[in-house]
Amino acid sequence: MKKLNILLLAVLTLIACETKKDRYTQTAPEIETYKKALKDYEMANWDELASHYADTAKVMMNVTKKNAKTVAQMIEANKQDQTLFTSYGFVPEESEYEMVVTDKGETWVNYWGLWQGRLKLNNELYEIPVHLTARFSNGKIVKEHGYWDNSAITMVLMKQADTTAVATPSVANE
Repeated sequence: MKKLNILLLAVLTLIACETKKDRYTQTAPEIETYKKALKDYEMANWDELASHYADTAKVMMNVTKKNAKTVAQMIEANKQDQTLFTSYGFVPEESEYEMVVTDKGETWVNYWGLWQGRLKLNNELYEIPVHLTARFSNGKIVKEHGYWDNSAITMVLMKQADTTAVATPSVANE
């Protein structure tokens, strides 16, 4: 009987170990999908980028939940932003990925990296640390948050807008 109890305990331990999913990893299919999504962003492959997201995905880049965008809105904003730069993308050597499974069973991929972009307006290279985190369900991104500080670029664009407004008189002033 003692041997049977030990055997039963060993089998239960083995089964428990085999069915347990890693809660933290740096290698997972979701990470590979996220790497593809970021590469599609860099290459302006907008249809491919959209294919990594669920149809109902909510995207919150430097905004709160109430101002979340759809994937189509996020892509349109990226297309507009792209026109401001001669080049842009993430520095591979500065990129880190991890996947975690929360206590609620949600799968999230976290990304920390360095974005670089050369602004057409002044030909300066801007480097911006970025944190992105994406929740996955059934292999697709269903929610994404992004955090970075682009105030240096915003200030240059605002100064240019002010200069253009002063240099171009409106019809009301004539």
